[in-house]
Amino acid sequence: MLTSPAGEVPVAGPKIGATPAVDPPPLPRQRGWAWWLGAAISLAVLVAVLYQLRQVDWGRVWAILPVSPAFWTVFFISYFVGPAADWLIYRRLWNMPVSGFVALLRKLVGNELVFGYVGELYLYTWARRRTGMTSAPFGAIKDVAILSAMAANVVTLALFAICYPLLDQLHLGIDRSTFAWSVAIILGPSTLILLFRRQLFSSPRRDLFYVTAVHIVRILVQNGLLALAWHLALPDVALDWWLVLAAIRMVLARLPALPNKDLVFAGVAIFLIGHDDAIGTLMTMMASLILATHLGLGLILAIGEALEWRRRP
Repeated sequence: MLTSPAGEVPVAGPKIGATPAVDPPPLPRQRGWAWWLGAAISLAVLVAVLYQLRQVDWGRVWAILPVSPAFWTVFFISYFVGPAADWLIYRRLWNMPVSGFVALLRKLVGNELVFGYVGELYLYTWARRRTGMTSAPFGAIKDVAILSAMAANVVTLALFAICYPLLDQLHLGIDRSTFAWSVAIILGPSTLILLFRRQLFSSPRRDLFYVTAVHIVRILVQNGLLALAWHLALPDVALDWWLVLAAIRMVLARLPALPNKDLVFAGVAIFLIGHDDAIGTLMTMMASLILATHLGLGLILAIGEALEWRRRP
């Protein structure tokens, strides 16, 4: 049984394995608050894309792009692993059709280009207008978001335990108490969520375990593919080292008490494998490439949604 925000009637989720013949259509000729909010988010994404397009040095990005087909294959697979994992989750919770993958791409771009969780808000408005799929989307979206953060914390703590001896030897200028506080900040919210899980979660226990497992697999696959992409771009460094660096990168990214995380990570990478200039170029290239992909996909999705608005009454 899924719960919903005030004003919605709880309904049972669809049975697993039931396949709709077609994508549940939006409610006809109704442009309520959900439609306008979804349109506003799409417009915000378009504005963010147009603004950031002016900030990108496309000549520099083009000059440092790799030409290896294997690199591009791995990069795009890693980029779409997140939305694919979300689709598997909402396929189980809502019986989401294949066409819902586009809404999940808009969720990803919204979170990356506008601000965090605006994508979840867009997904809520999208599902809210498709009562043939679910009429109470809030509970599922809330559960998925909470479990995503919990899964990331679990993986981070496991990697932290594995990488700690190495981090301790790198002399990053961070004392043990800072690391202890960082771990406590990571562990604290997850502990509270477990204590109040009955009040926080709306989905059945089996669905919660499934969502958590998918998130953990997603995180591990994304980090593994990131390491492989680094290796393909800079093959002189063994893949094993890139896997270690991917694990360290995730740990550093989620340590709240650590300032200048990107600089610290670049320093760790250079310390471990050398290649000072190559490492700096590689990190710049990956950051620029990911941003360019967000912008290109955001522009395509915004244009596509604008065309949908014109076709609908």
